[in-house]
Amino acid sequence: MQNIVTRFIKDESGATAIEYGLIAALISVALIAGASALGDGINDKFTEVSDALSAAETNTGGAGAGAGAGEGAGEGAGEGAGG
Repeated sequence: MQNIVTRFIKDESGATAIEYGLIAALISVALIAGASALGDGINDKFTEVSDALSAAETNTGGAGAGAGAGEGAGEGAGEGAGG
């Protein structure tokens, strides 16, 4: 019985497994924190690009509102013929 207790006390394989587990957990936490920060940065960049595209669309009048299409051509022809 004493031989079993002595072997158990000298055996460090359990402690090594716990150390590896702690190292793996620490690496996992670091990776999650890094991915979270990277994700926030990418999200901010996409939001910035989306806002810039929205502002550009608003400044140009949006799609289909080009110069000379629609009302402008009809009004000019009507006024010139009646005068």
